[in-house]
Amino acid sequence: MLKWLATGAALAALTALGGCEQNAGDSALAKQAALEAANEEKALYCFDLLFNQQEFEKSEEECWGEPYIQHNPHAPDGKDAMFAHMRPIFEQYPDLQIYVKRVAAVDDLVWIHYHSLPTPEGPGLAAVDIVRLKDGKFVEHWDVVQPVPEESANENTMF
Repeated sequence: MLKWLATGAALAALTALGGCEQNAGDSALAKQAALEAANEEKALYCFDLLFNQQEFEKSEEECWGEPYIQHNPHAPDGKDAMFAHMRPIFEQYPDLQIYVKRVAAVDDLVWIHYHSLPTPEGPGLAAVDIVRLKDGKFVEHWDVVQPVPEESANENTMF
């Protein structure tokens, strides 16, 4: 369901690790690019696991760390609280799917821009989630979500 995107960090990592002679600065850049690419890949995997596959136990075990800091004013802090908050949403919308449009990483932060379809019909939601990873697990989260409008003042889409 997710479309995997060749991101700037992933391309930089592939280029930097391509066997060229490197000085210490290049090596640090290559490590940074590799970390960002790995964080992007892990975040995409975790979003797919939770939202599209709805594999709650596996997602909780592999993707969320403690302490988990939540910046969404409708959700409490903590991994257990986050899953308690999310489960009713999936019960209400068992066919919920997300379609990733863009992903980017800087250091330990990953941005994911996606189209959320709680039901197969309807325009759905446009969302950007920002997650901070530590040791390959989400430890902090911000999000911005808005309904996809049926009419727009311009010809551009939200995606």
